[in-house]
Amino acid sequence: MISGRGGSAGRGGRIRPPRRLGMQSSGKNEFEHCWEKLHEGIRDIHTQNAGNLSFEQLYRYSYKIVLLKSGHLLYDRVREFEETWFASKVMPPISALITKNLVSITLDGAPGVSVVERRAMGEKFLKVVRSSWENHNMSMNMIADILMYLDRGYGQEHHRPSIYTTTIGLFRDNILRANLGATGSNYEVFDILNATIVDQINMEREGDVIDKALLRSCVSMLEGLFETDAESELERLYLTTFEPYFIRTSHEFYRVECERLLREADASAWLRQTQRRLAEETARCRTTVSTLSESKIASVIDDELITKHLEEFLQLEGSGIRAMIDNDRIDDLSILYSLVSRVDDKVPALRNALAVRVMELGNEIEQNLNNTDFSIVQGASTEETTGDGEKSKPKSLNAAAQLTAAAVKWVDDVLQLKDKFDQLWVACFDRKAVIETALTRSFSTFINRFDRASEFVSLFIDDNLKRGLKGKTEAEVDVVLDKAITLLKYLNEKDKFEAYYQKHLARRLLHGKSESQDIEQEMISRMKRELGNNFTQKFEGMFRDMNTSRETTEQYRNHVRGLGEIDEKRIDLSISVLAGNNWPKEIMGRATGLSAESRFKATYPAEIQRLQNSFFEFYTKNRNGRVLTWVGSAGSADMKCTFPKVSGKTTGPLSRERRYEINVSTYGMIVLMLFNTTNEDEWLSFEEIQAATNIPSPDLVNTLTSLSVIKQFRILLKEPQTKAAAKPGDRFTFNSDFASKTIKIKIPSVNAANRVENDEERKETDEKNLETRKHVADSVIVRIMKQRKELSHTQLVNEVIQVLSGRFKPEMSLIKGQIESLISREYLERDELPDGSPADKYKYVA
Repeated sequence: MISGRGGSAGRGGRIRPPRRLGMQSSGKNEFEHCWEKLHEGIRDIHTQNAGNLSFEQLYRYSYKIVLLKSGHLLYDRVREFEETWFASKVMPPISALITKNLVSITLDGAPGVSVVERRAMGEKFLKVVRSSWENHNMSMNMIADILMYLDRGYGQEHHRPSIYTTTIGLFRDNILRANLGATGSNYEVFDILNATIVDQINMEREGDVIDKALLRSCVSMLEGLFETDAESELERLYLTTFEPYFIRTSHEFYRVECERLLREADASAWLRQTQRRLAEETARCRTTVSTLSESKIASVIDDELITKHLEEFLQLEGSGIRAMIDNDRIDDLSILYSLVSRVDDKVPALRNALAVRVMELGNEIEQNLNNTDFSIVQGASTEETTGDGEKSKPKSLNAAAQLTAAAVKWVDDVLQLKDKFDQLWVACFDRKAVIETALTRSFSTFINRFDRASEFVSLFIDDNLKRGLKGKTEAEVDVVLDKAITLLKYLNEKDKFEAYYQKHLARRLLHGKSESQDIEQEMISRMKRELGNNFTQKFEGMFRDMNTSRETTEQYRNHVRGLGEIDEKRIDLSISVLAGNNWPKEIMGRATGLSAESRFKATYPAEIQRLQNSFFEFYTKNRNGRVLTWVGSAGSADMKCTFPKVSGKTTGPLSRERRYEINVSTYGMIVLMLFNTTNEDEWLSFEEIQAATNIPSPDLVNTLTSLSVIKQFRILLKEPQTKAAAKPGDRFTFNSDFASKTIKIKIPSVNAANRVENDEERKETDEKNLETRKHVADSVIVRIMKQRKELSHTQLVNEVIQVLSGRFKPEMSLIKGQIESLISREYLERDELPDGSPADKYKYVA
């Protein structure tokens, strides 16, 4: 049996001419005789009655006709036979199945028909079309073998398509393109076929079971047919007729589905449905339809289910992007990213939604901060009871501690928010660089919009370096330092942070509050790596001063020991020699630093003056030209105080002499030693104390307040005895009734605790900071112009902004103002045009 095209030629590999046998003529000419035999054989092949046919004999008849130069007649006769066969045998059963019901269901979308009926009607029609195609295809393979010599001896010479190509094309023209006007419709079989296949696909999309093999056979038929007999690859009927219809109807199907999902208002369901649809369509193209349409049908889903309504799904209340982020819906966000990145690799909609949410959550952090009461310790239980069973009052905080607590809370909340989005970026967004950039920009925006960000970041570091790192492992310390550096990188006003950090670092170093010097220096090393040497220059200078001071103190003590016998009443002196340029002005003696106005000396007790003179002689012995100025506001003193027995008391602490070791500020030491010279129950006025000590009035107010107002540290009595701060006009005396449960007492210094500025001080700090920025801008402009000699206004401004952006975000008005200032001071000059008018260009004046 012969199967497939070219079967009879397979035995020898080439066509052999038949033996020359005599033709018996029955009164007909030779062509008609041969054609009659071929006609009968072709009809038997179509009726599947070819078991008794001699294919070799039929081949000889076609060979004879070609030799008779009648190949064109045979070619045309075969075409006519096939067209007649289609009209009489193939088309009628197909037409019978194209009922008005089928047309209305598939093309008109008529409602009211059950799924079972739709599927049965469609499958019956598709099976007849498939059967007709398979029968015709098999028959034409056999007929093409019989007429093989016709293709070679006639078709190739006359550039006509092979007989197989022609007859296969006839199925396209006579069956698929047949008009159904006789049935009362203006459609072609093509239209019904495409619509029926798509209707079956839609049923599967809706969850029904269909005959996939049947659909695949019909689609394969369209893939094997072409628009013309030239058989161009781009003119496959699948591509020219079915696929456009399939894509168009798919758009409509998914448009309706997307509208339904929007009405249901569940973004999570939309994400999973879209993901499932993509997987289904990919599998359908590989098993049922054609891989040629895989990318196109995916584009339909991208367009209808993702792109067109993406913003609406993201904004859905309760399930959109806000709910996904707030509730850590990792799976939803991962699916969202995979879908959004399909339609645009830059994911603009997702980027914007994330940035907006970061800003919203950042604003909530600030609002929560404003609504939180920091006057009591956060997290303190209000249900705690005393030993007597009574409820204890929550521990209250002073103003400075309150704002420090606020700073720590704000930074912790920002860091938690940062950690949250960092985890989402890794787990859900595939570490996408554009998303990281958007998140970084939005974090920077809301952090810098908070006007106390620089101060709060410095306070956060200060709190951790003083007590927050106690008991932490090295790895945990690294995490805290990394978080601090992360926040620091976000700050635009790094110069303002530098000023606050300098102030806080100075207090930690001078008062020995730092948890670890190694961690302090590691923090500065990290700042140096991130922000450069200039940023940490003063901090490093402060550490050098402290190291040098420790060495100097030890050398001085050795010097004193070498002088002779040790005096039991000798005062032990620890010195910190500070270079004025490295330390904040507030530490070096009020806000104006060591200026002439504030350089007046406090009057120290005679014992202290002798010690000062001794150290001065030691220090200047090998350091000619050095000037030492004692800064009483920055030091402290440990004093041994004796409180006498109170007459009339026979029991309790007051019935005996009491000795305490009291730690006070340097000014506090001066005031207390003044009372060594007064009589018992003698009172000194504020003015008398100031005259005797020469302590600056603001510092004296703070000192007397800390010694007389706080009940548990009331070494002095104040008249009037109120909780208000000391003021001129008040009188003070030694409190001989003072008693404490502890031997060592540290008197809190009011000004030392004041780490946070009030509104007036903050305004003053901002003004000083602005002046500093003007000086920095001046130096940058001069440095640039000295190097470039000539620059246009725009070029100069751009370069200045580029240089200054590492320290702060300069205002245009500041840059323009400093340019004008430098012109007036003759550092720069404006260039002139030929007509004498000023040009938009500057020159450096050497």
